Amino acid sequence: MEWSKKKVLVTGGASFIGSHLVEALVDRGAFVRVADNLTSGILDNIKRHIDTSRIEFLKGDLRDTQFTSEVLRDMQIVFHLAADHGGRGYVDLHQAGPATNLLLDGNIFWQSVQRGIEKVVFASSGCVYPNYLQNDVNKEVFLTEDMVQTPYDADNMYGWAKLMGELTLKAYHKEYGLKAASCRYFTVFGPRGKENHAVIAMIARAFLQQDPFEVWGDGEQVRNWTYIDDIVRGTILAAERIDDATAINLGASERIRVKDAVAQILRYTKHSAHLCFRNDMPVGPRNRVADNALAEKLLGWCPEVSFHEGLQKTIDWYFSSKNKEQVALNFSETLIRRTKDGKEAV
Repeated sequence: MEWSKKKVLVTGGASFIGSHLVEALVDRGAFVRVADNLTSGILDNIKRHIDTSRIEFLKGDLRDTQFTSEVLRDMQIVFHLAADHGGRGYVDLHQAGPATNLLLDGNIFWQSVQRGIEKVVFASSGCVYPNYLQNDVNKEVFLTEDMVQTPYDADNMYGWAKLMGELTLKAYHKEYGLKAASCRYFTVFGPRGKENHAVIAMIARAFLQQDPFEVWGDGEQVRNWTYIDDIVRGTILAAERIDDATAINLGASERIRVKDAVAQILRYTKHSAHLCFRNDMPVGPRNRVADNALAEKLLGWCPEVSFHEGLQKTIDWYFSSKNKEQVALNFSETLIRRTKDGKEAV
């Protein structure tokens, strides 16, 4: 795909993942429009591109049909990342907010059909996978795309909305010819990440020199944290190579226990602390790791940044850019909310 000839909309483009995607598209020469309501996104993430007129920024609520119609005007490719979302604390404890994603996604997808958008690339999630497959930490499980099948069993309202988004795009491709791809992101981390996601929360605890150092759950939970650069590269490849609304895993295949991630963080930050395991806090699936064979087959994609390397880059960014007093302010609230000021979006 010749990106320099494309007009691209990135919804949620001021967010953690969205802002990195915007930069990659700008580097490829695309004309980029960003739509974001800034309840979770941060304008500073893309400000330099706004200041140099490399992108156009429109602030508003994509659940509003009039605003969505405005932002889709003259666009060719849509990367739909906007969502009511947060980390594990938010996903487990808040259902009403993520439920509005059904409206948000439906609005974007239907108006894309009506306006003749060339392609929609949807930011889906590992939360679409059946919960019953992810309970046993003693099993070496790698989730393959075909495991998402009836009877469906998604992860909370957030996961159900993502699943409905995927199924909507498949239906729209089949019946209306809309070209589309769904990217199932697995526990993304990296610079600009927020404290309501596990890796950044653990780094923040080290930054604050927390002792005892809190760990949600018993620490045995298994994840495959995936570095932001790999996620962005895979998302763009999906836009270039998938047309038929296929859903594809974008996730590392490294199996990392939470307590091992904590150990790496404490070691790299030289912080010595006693661990306090909080089994009363949300932990989500016990064993969630992606199989990325389909992404390698269809996209030629596999992760290039190991967890260890990405973790060091992320710690370096966090320690060099954060203020302890600011991080400490409402830290416990930040872990279960989605907005930067500790207040839920309305």
